[in-house]
Amino acid sequence: MLEAALEVVEEKIGPSVDVSRIEDLVRQILIEIGEDPTREGLQDTPRRYAKWWREFVDYDPGTVDTVFTSVTAGQTVLVSGITVWSLCEHHLLPFNCTLAIAYRPQTSMLGLSKFARIAQRHAHKLQVQERLVVDIADEITELTGSTDVAVIGRGEHLCMTMRGIRTPSLMSSSVFRGEFEKSDAARAELFALVAM
Repeated sequence: MLEAALEVVEEKIGPSVDVSRIEDLVRQILIEIGEDPTREGLQDTPRRYAKWWREFVDYDPGTVDTVFTSVTAGQTVLVSGITVWSLCEHHLLPFNCTLAIAYRPQTSMLGLSKFARIAQRHAHKLQVQERLVVDIADEITELTGSTDVAVIGRGEHLCMTMRGIRTPSLMSSSVFRGEFEKSDAARAELFALVAM
């Protein structure tokens, strides 16, 4: 019966992560830190942890390439307040990042939900915040053909909050391209929109 249940779990969460291998590793980690993986509170922890990894790695954001013919050129479009969670590739600890993504459509406009889908897709891998904002900007440019793209991220990294210095703080990172990089007025407009 347990075997049939595990097959259902594997079918639902995808084939790219070896669930049983991760479960074995988690049991070993529990033993190494002095825990008993057979005690009531920990019995299902290795399975849940392995399932979470599969869900994180195999995340499917859905369609991200929905574009429409632009109705205007040169207008700044900003989508802000997008919050994603990722994992620091240096410590495997979570970080959250609130993003503001802006672009100036030329011939193509990106569907509104696609901004969050793109951000989530790039967050669902081992990451650093600096690369996250660049990856998002690259994809927005590729999909829309616009060279005027900006992405601003502000995140708390638990690798700093929970370990090491153990001090909560926020890190900001940004990428400005095209007019957002060249024009003080375009950047000022962007910052004013983000602050609203």
